[in-house]
Amino acid sequence: MSKYLLKPLAVASLLALAHPLAASAQDADAGEKVFRKCKACHMVGEDAKNRVGPELNNLLGRQAGTVPDFKYSKAMEAKGNDGLVWDDDTLSEYLENPKKYVKGTKMSFAGLRKETEIQDVIAYLKTFSEAAGTPAETESKAEEPAKNDEAAAAAEPVQTAAASDGDVLPKDAEVPDHGVFHLGRKALPDEVEAWNIDIRPDGSGLPVGRGTVAQGEVIYTETCAVCHGVFGEGEGRWPVLAGGQGTLEDDRPEKTIGSYWPYLSTVFDYVRRAMPFGNAHSLSDNGVYSVVAYLLYLNDVVTDEEFELSNENFASIKLPNEENFIADNRLEEPAYAAKEEPCMKECKPGPVEITMRARVLDVTPDSEDDSVGAGAIE
Repeated sequence: MSKYLLKPLAVASLLALAHPLAASAQDADAGEKVFRKCKACHMVGEDAKNRVGPELNNLLGRQAGTVPDFKYSKAMEAKGNDGLVWDDDTLSEYLENPKKYVKGTKMSFAGLRKETEIQDVIAYLKTFSEAAGTPAETESKAEEPAKNDEAAAAAEPVQTAAASDGDVLPKDAEVPDHGVFHLGRKALPDEVEAWNIDIRPDGSGLPVGRGTVAQGEVIYTETCAVCHGVFGEGEGRWPVLAGGQGTLEDDRPEKTIGSYWPYLSTVFDYVRRAMPFGNAHSLSDNGVYSVVAYLLYLNDVVTDEEFELSNENFASIKLPNEENFIADNRLEEPAYAAKEEPCMKECKPGPVEITMRARVLDVTPDSEDDSVGAGAIE
């Protein structure tokens, strides 16, 4: 450290000691943005429920490990039984380094490195905690006055006479007249389009858009790194996304985008359809292009931080293991071609033998407690 920095740092430290509130100021609005890193596993608010991690309503003032119907690690339950109650101080320490504060926790999140982020997210959680002195959002919503019945009725979609009980149809929808019970209706074009989002290896189905490696790094760090690691190395037992080249013939191969996946379309489609975990479909098309570009960079498929992936150059990108996959030609097999029932007996001469154990394939937990699976969070 430069000697010229010592005096300013010392002054800053004295100011922080003299004004502790300045060092721990809390901003709930900023905390809501920080909480995006937590949304993949935790919920707050009116409809909050347990997911991969427990819901966090009324967290402040709550004994650790006591949310109903959530299976905690033995370490977290023991901490709670020993008297751990969540408040500003205990949450600050836990959020900085969960595994250090509760050794044995299932929490795979590495922790928040910035003190301001820790204080801000605590402030945000306080807005959902009665014990913190701020009314929970769920309570405020419950106290909202009921809408005027006539106004509510006027705002509801028209229910046709032909519709079954509870089947509400838009005004422009086709009235069903088919079948005995007149159930269902033809999907509207917009509804079909919303579901028709698959992407093929040749790029068919790609939306118009573009995104750079640098832009993808920002999105990935904010929404993906909590589970998959800063460099795609995987946190805890969450999937590894980068590396693994040259390991496919090992007893424990590391199957990543760069070592195993055959087509970039699979990466794009999966990110677009299912990620971020717990908040799927929240990324724009440009956002998906950006994240996929960054994943290519993590796997050394592209090396330029300014590389831009778009619908125009997408089909030109080839993943390293593509040539090791073969086309599905089952329709050319005799049984399928003749539309016969395939043979499902005596497929292999001699008795069936075990050739590999599940633990070697890395599909079982590395924990003594087999109920603790991949991606467990507290």
